[in-house]
Amino acid sequence: MKKLITLVMAVFMAASVSAVELKEGVHYEVISTTATATPEVKEFFSYYCPHCHNFEPLADNLKKAAETDNFKFVKSHVDFLRAAGPDIQLMLTKALVTSELLNVPQVSKAIFEYIHVQRGVFTKEKDIRNIFLIHNVDGEKFDKAFNSFAVKAAASKMKKEQDSLSRRKVLTGVPTFIVNGKYKILNSGFKVKTYSELFAQLEDAAVQLTKKN
Repeated sequence: MKKLITLVMAVFMAASVSAVELKEGVHYEVISTTATATPEVKEFFSYYCPHCHNFEPLADNLKKAAETDNFKFVKSHVDFLRAAGPDIQLMLTKALVTSELLNVPQVSKAIFEYIHVQRGVFTKEKDIRNIFLIHNVDGEKFDKAFNSFAVKAAASKMKKEQDSLSRRKVLTGVPTFIVNGKYKILNSGFKVKTYSELFAQLEDAAVQLTKKN
């Protein structure tokens, strides 16, 4: 009986951590009067941002949740951090798009690890190419994709959206999560003690907001 009570309490505590009654101005803010045509959660991030690196487990959870809760999870790379020049950051934006195009998500994680764990420095396209090669991507296939019109266009679209949101003072730092193009999640509004608690609440909030009008 004691074991059963302990188990029930543990489940209740876990539920209380993840379930949040969302309040506008505390947990999210409305940034647009219109929403995207289909539900989506978009994470604005930078490979140079240590917090974004720490938030990767949340990104993984949102990607899984997208499959069961009928929304799209999108990552959008920004170029306004001062850790590298805009040309290098643009190359990393193209690297993200290329990894998605070639379906090698492990490359994106490897870029994070290269910067934050190995303390590596990207100085040229060849450095990015080498990471793709390490993850069994054919060099010719990488060259074709990385320099394709589709990748350049997608990177340009990310940049335009970043600049638009920055001008409106919506995008002021990373990681930033925007849901349905209408709701910006306020990370600071969630009062927790651990990353795991924060991730559980942010995931719950994101899923709730995908279903909000």
